[in-house]
Amino acid sequence: MPQAKCLAHIAKFACCTKAGQPLGLGGSWCLRDVAGLEEHFGRMRSRATISAALAWLLLAGAANAQTLTIGVAAPLSGPSAILGKQVEAGAGLAAEANGVELKTVDDACTADGGAAAARDFVAAKVNIVVGFLCTDAIEAAMPILRDANIAVITVGVRTESLTDRRAKTGWPVYRLGPRGDDERNAVASTLTHLWQNELFAIIDDGTIYGREMAETFRAAAEQAALKPVFVDTFRPQLDNQIGLIGRLKKAGATHVFAGGDGDDIAIMGRDAAQLQAGIVFAGGENLRTPPGDVPYATGTLMIAPPEWADVADPKVLESFAAQKIVPDGYTVPAYAAIEIAKSAAALSSGMPLTEVLTGHDFTTAIGPIRFDAKGDLSQSPYRVFRFDGTRFVPLEGN
Repeated sequence: MPQAKCLAHIAKFACCTKAGQPLGLGGSWCLRDVAGLEEHFGRMRSRATISAALAWLLLAGAANAQTLTIGVAAPLSGPSAILGKQVEAGAGLAAEANGVELKTVDDACTADGGAAAARDFVAAKVNIVVGFLCTDAIEAAMPILRDANIAVITVGVRTESLTDRRAKTGWPVYRLGPRGDDERNAVASTLTHLWQNELFAIIDDGTIYGREMAETFRAAAEQAALKPVFVDTFRPQLDNQIGLIGRLKKAGATHVFAGGDGDDIAIMGRDAAQLQAGIVFAGGENLRTPPGDVPYATGTLMIAPPEWADVADPKVLESFAAQKIVPDGYTVPAYAAIEIAKSAAALSSGMPLTEVLTGHDFTTAIGPIRFDAKGDLSQSPYRVFRFDGTRFVPLEGN
């Protein structure tokens, strides 16, 4: 029998009786049927052919069983090093739990560092890269990684064009976190629904951030046939906002969105309580930052992603505690990125990872994750939280 036909027969019959999988897949071998194989090929004139074929299968199985190597790009030097260390810690813990190898490189949060990191990853023949917190670094790295067919899961870059230009650039990048416009879009859609029967006002502090937030909400409200009773720009960083509260009260506003810093919103809440204005204030994720001397008023609303430690798998959090790693910042998203990378590699079966990463559900420490065709999260991570006098808790019914 020709050798090619021999190999075909071996590939056909070499399977695990329990899993029903070809020998060598996932590195799990089941050789209980070797005797049967020898009987099947007993009529063959040359045992050398059988030995060569089995050796070929063993080599193929060993190749399939190779440990997955994941590149980790993070700023491990410079002013962003504290954030890069979070990525490194979370990825390292996940690698240990999932049996993968890491190639960690300092991208220095710069274009030169990103390009150098990409070249290192290509030389190391990593299967996929996770990390990247800085736009300059990832934009310099992506052309190099694209040409090497290496996909990237970024845990921190929000720049919209990174995924919006996918059709033009061909960059295989996936964003495990919010886009730059997700916050204002979440504010607009959430409050338009939540306040559809309320007398609401929209104010901002005049900054680009505050104005974009306010304008996006105003436009969404107008599209929903809702009209604010008051729209204005306030002067930030004042000791009090009595005058502003007086104008809001006169306009009849009971709910106010303020595009600005948490300190200003805290002062507004205090002054509104003193004037018995009965106003509920809302803001964006800036409210995650604890205010100064004035606390947030009870009932203040915040539209933001959850604290990942509050929603992460308890068993994963136990592993963080065991290693004395604080599960804050980018540690938990980095852990989840490693989980996604491993799952995608297991599902790929030789296909490009981009085909697996797009449109599939991945189980992670922070819940199910799915990427859309551009590489963004298919569902916004933003939620509504209410300040209960001590901390922000999920708003009931949201």
